[in-house]
Amino acid sequence: MGKNALRTLVGGLAFFFAVLPVVAHHAFVAEYDASKSSTLQGVVTKVEWTNPHARFYIDVKDKNGSMANWNLELASPNALRRLGWTRDAIKVGDTVSVLVAPAKDGTKMANARTVTLADGRKMVAGLSPDQQ
Repeated sequence: MGKNALRTLVGGLAFFFAVLPVVAHHAFVAEYDASKSSTLQGVVTKVEWTNPHARFYIDVKDKNGSMANWNLELASPNALRRLGWTRDAIKVGDTVSVLVAPAKDGTKMANARTVTLADGRKMVAGLSPDQQ
């Protein structure tokens, strides 16, 4: 492999890895339907304080009494800190109420808009759809 070919390969790889995070991050409107907002209430089963979005999971009982575990997306940990959140704001076993925009594909996944915590505080959970 010649020097020019190697430079082209290295440059191409550098460009690929530079744009990968932008391509990997989804658009809110592509994944969630804000026009179908609803409120879920349930018990927290797991909390993930990770980038690019923090997540937590709650067990929600439906109208028929069946239990389903919902995956709820929050803003990034840094954005949540700016909104007044701490890592221990939501804990496993807490009962919470969450205003959500559900996933368009019908899975038990949603974007959390506001969360009413176990202690009664109402927290903004992310940015508006046009800011994500």
